Amino acid sequence: MEKKDIKSLTLEELKAEMAALGEKPFRAAQLYEWMHRKLSRGFGEMSNIPMAMKEKCGKNYSYTALRTVRVQESGLDGTRKYLFALADGNVVESVWMRYKHGNSVCISSQVGCRMGCRFCASTLDGLLRNLSPSEMLDQVYAITLETGERVSNVVVMGSGEPLDNYENLLRFIMLLTDENGLNISQRNVTVSTCGIVPNMRRLAEEKLQITLALSLHATTDEKRRELMPIANTYSMEELLSCCAYYFEQTGRRITFEYSLVRGVNDTREDAKMLADRLHGLNCHVNLIPVNPVKERSYVQSGKKAVEDFAALLTKRGVKATIRRELGRDIDGACGQLRRRFIEETTEGQ
Repeated sequence: MEKKDIKSLTLEELKAEMAALGEKPFRAAQLYEWMHRKLSRGFGEMSNIPMAMKEKCGKNYSYTALRTVRVQESGLDGTRKYLFALADGNVVESVWMRYKHGNSVCISSQVGCRMGCRFCASTLDGLLRNLSPSEMLDQVYAITLETGERVSNVVVMGSGEPLDNYENLLRFIMLLTDENGLNISQRNVTVSTCGIVPNMRRLAEEKLQITLALSLHATTDEKRRELMPIANTYSMEELLSCCAYYFEQTGRRITFEYSLVRGVNDTREDAKMLADRLHGLNCHVNLIPVNPVKERSYVQSGKKAVEDFAALLTKRGVKATIRRELGRDIDGACGQLRRRFIEETTEGQ
């Protein structure tokens, strides 16, 4: 029989589990604190839990504790990229970034991705599997322990499409923001999506206070289909209507991620069309000079083109900022470090 994943259980579920094991209710609170506040790496570290109970827990539950395989630190800005090994031998990557307002961690939600976005290294080998809530959480926990610094912001924007792993994502957010755990504010959590419209609507109806970031990257359906296969299923009109619905349900401003690719989506005409598309929406545009990926032919827009694009959006009443590039010298783009590690470990096999 497959063991239950104890680190993915809520406190209430854990109380029910302890009752079923014949343990007193307060033991659930102790376990929960060890896992989600003290960030214990296993039952063995839990000093106020009786040995007999630890043995029962070990027999009945699996315990997620990711193993660090590789850490790369940027010589440019101190950003760190982590490669973590999962229990089944797969690897995922996470990024730790230091800002004036606090430390941010960007986590992965899947091993690989099936969305096929043309500028992303995560999709090159397709989707292997979803991450469990505990595997998402433990990226944050492992980095917190390794750096010795509190994480104040979490971005679900690494490898994978979070809304393609919907139920596990919701549980992850619940555990991450629980006052009995790290107690990170929902307002400090950002979830990125390439635009799975039905799940965007479901998320809106949860009425969470997280930030939803939509990867837009184009101004027309035709251009978006070239960059993102998901655009063959959902049109720009459907997407933007869903974004308006999200704001209506949650009161939370939408962020549009827009990767600028030289000669593809970075012209003055593109900027004007984007401003027209977003007119009247409570939103913010995050302009991202595309990260070069060796398997793709896309080239980053020049600095002046990026600045002109931002200025034109602002002039037309759309709030826009240019994302500060971090970790460029350490395989900064999603999926690059994992892919390089897999290539290295399979050479000669």
